Amino acid sequence: MKAPVRIDRMTPVEVPAVVALEGSAQVSSEELHAELARSWSHALVAKEAGEDIVGFVAFWHVADEIHLLNLATRVDRRRRGVARALMENVVGYAGSRRARTVLLEVRRSNLPAIALYRAFGFFVVGLRPRYYQDDEDAIEMALSLDPETGAVLSRADEVRFND
Repeated sequence: MKAPVRIDRMTPVEVPAVVALEGSAQVSSEELHAELARSWSHALVAKEAGEDIVGFVAFWHVADEIHLLNLATRVDRRRRGVARALMENVVGYAGSRRARTVLLEVRRSNLPAIALYRAFGFFVVGLRPRYYQDDEDAIEMALSLDPETGAVLSRADEVRFND
């Protein structure tokens, strides 16, 4: 069952709740406060009824690119559409701001996240060996958008990663 969520801009008061999310990729309070202070950075939270924060996303908007920094859903709320709702917001934002590209890195082992990104039209553009602190590789993915219409432009993977 998919729980309805509301997406709001993150406020400094919500930072502790975001840091406390299980599965938040160990984002720190300092990192989130820094993101909230940057004019090019955007941070959103997903809230369920009762105002519980169940997910968040942080991304940068620089020139005609969006770079997804972090997307996390509380462990007990995964597979309920929270991450999808956050990504719909990011892709909608990108399209409405005439962005040409949305970029991200994702752990090679994070197959559910890769499947989510592919559902939005992301394709593989590169591999970053030993990118994460535990030496896991990162898959670089991109989403191409028509800057005039905001429509997703379908592209094939440029790099194979699942050999």
